[in-house]
Amino acid sequence: MTEKPLADRLALVTGASRGIGAATALALAAKGAHVVITARTAKGLEEIEEAIFAGGGSATIAPLDLTETDSIARLATAIGERWQALDLMVLNAGMLGSLSAVPAIDPKEFAQVLTLNVSAQAALIAAFDPLLRRADAGKVIGVTSSVGRTPRAYWGAYGASKAAFETLLGAYGDEVEQIGRIRTAILDPGATRTKMRARAYPGEDPQSVKEPSVVADRIVALAIDGFPAGHRERVE
Repeated sequence: MTEKPLADRLALVTGASRGIGAATALALAAKGAHVVITARTAKGLEEIEEAIFAGGGSATIAPLDLTETDSIARLATAIGERWQALDLMVLNAGMLGSLSAVPAIDPKEFAQVLTLNVSAQAALIAAFDPLLRRADAGKVIGVTSSVGRTPRAYWGAYGASKAAFETLLGAYGDEVEQIGRIRTAILDPGATRTKMRARAYPGEDPQSVKEPSVVADRIVALAIDGFPAGHRERVE
C-alpha cells in the first residue's frame, strides 16, 4: 500500500483544535489527505496546522462556532468553491455540559448541549451533503459515547444528546445507502485521554486511558479501507 493512500482526498474534521479531533487531523494529513479543520479556538487550530505542515501534510483552518448555523453554510460554500467534492467528514465536536441528576438539569445549559451536539450536526450534514455526494465514496464518521445507548446516572443530558445524534446520523445513512455512495459510521472512542474525559473523571489517572492517537488511527483506517453501511464500533 502507498504511504499516502489518502492523497488527493479532502477531509473535514470538527473539534480539531485538541484531543481526538486534533489527532485525527494529524493522522489524516500524514496519509496524504488535505484536511479542513474547524474549532472555536483559532490559536489551537493554528498549532495543529503548523504540526501538519511540519510533517509534510497540508491543511486549511476554519475557526468558527458551530452553534452559529449560518457559519456552517458559509464554510460549505467556501469549500465548494475551492474543491469539487468532500471525501470524508468527521463529526467530532461536542459539548459535555454539567453532570447532574435529571431533575437538576439546567434548561439553558441543556439547550446549549443539544444545539452543538445535535442541531449543529444536522446543519453540517445538510450543508455538506451535496459535496459528499460528488465524492467517489463519501464517508461520514460520527464520534459518540457509550452513554448514548446505555443510560448512566448523572449523564442524562449528554447521553440524551448523543442518542439523538446517533439517531440523526443513522437515519441519514439509511436514507443515502440505496441512492448513492455515501456511507456513515458511528464510532465510540471509549476511555480516551482528553480534556472532556478529565473533566468528567477528575480523579482518574490520565495515563490509565489510551491516547487520542489510538482513536485517530482507527478513524484513518476506516477512511482508507471503507466500511459497510450503518457501521458502528467501539475503540478499546
